[in-house]
Amino acid sequence: MTGAVCVGSAVMVASRMAVLGRGVVPAGEPVLRGDDLGVLRGDGLFETIHLRDGRPWLLDAHLARLRAGAAAVELTLPPTDALAALLHDIAAGWPPAVEGALRLVCTRGPEGGGPPTVYATLGEVPAASVRARRDGVRVATLPLGVPAAARPGLDWLPAGVKSTSYGASTAARRWAVRAGVDDVLWVSTDGYVLEGPSANVVWLAGSTLCTVPATTTGILPGVTVRWLLDTAGEVGLAAAERMVTPAGLARADGVWLTSSVRGAVEVTALDGTARPGSAHTAAVQRLLGFPVP
Repeated sequence: MTGAVCVGSAVMVASRMAVLGRGVVPAGEPVLRGDDLGVLRGDGLFETIHLRDGRPWLLDAHLARLRAGAAAVELTLPPTDALAALLHDIAAGWPPAVEGALRLVCTRGPEGGGPPTVYATLGEVPAASVRARRDGVRVATLPLGVPAAARPGLDWLPAGVKSTSYGASTAARRWAVRAGVDDVLWVSTDGYVLEGPSANVVWLAGSTLCTVPATTTGILPGVTVRWLLDTAGEVGLAAAERMVTPAGLARADGVWLTSSVRGAVEVTALDGTARPGSAHTAAVQRLLGFPVP
């Protein structure tokens, strides 16, 4: 089945699909039942993984995050080896020179009980995502309506999971289009920047590369941003998790959005004010190893 899937603010056309237990299926093959809870209620999880040189990048970290999310929402997953095998099956024969966006979806399955639905899609990384690495993105802040520390304090609400329930994210993207910007950053009621609909925020304070702490805010713990901070020392930068306000970002020596497919894209304008290009953008992108045109 070929379909359009949002990746960042771009659209990925899935050219391959595979289903757990069935393997790679022909284009147009039905995959989901009409009563699947992933469709009816957004009850499921997913991971999007960058395919480079024909191989899934940071696969173990993505599968670990998926399993942590499944535990949080009490979703029983197949063994990790089976999930990895499904991804390798769909990626087999993918041209090494072509960047791929690999997505693994796990829903709770049919209404009324049943095994989870597990499938994967693969398509070429959208040209718009590649251009964003080169040209950067214009970003606006958008109120999320909750205090920064509210979500982790609610023991009934799973925080920091990559859910298929994407209503707030798609609403934010529609707002961004109306506002004439490329992406948004959500801001808490107490004035702190949190995350974007499909990205973490990273900024440079002096010689320290910073991001928002996931544990105390309930944002998604980014696989890409974790790699970036863990390797920051290779380019002479320290790393830290901190809270930041929009004004703090405006004063930063560089601001980037990070995600699995776009990599690190520089924020070139924030709330209508242009930002000067950072001298550290090339180093940040080099750490992640994403091709930049």
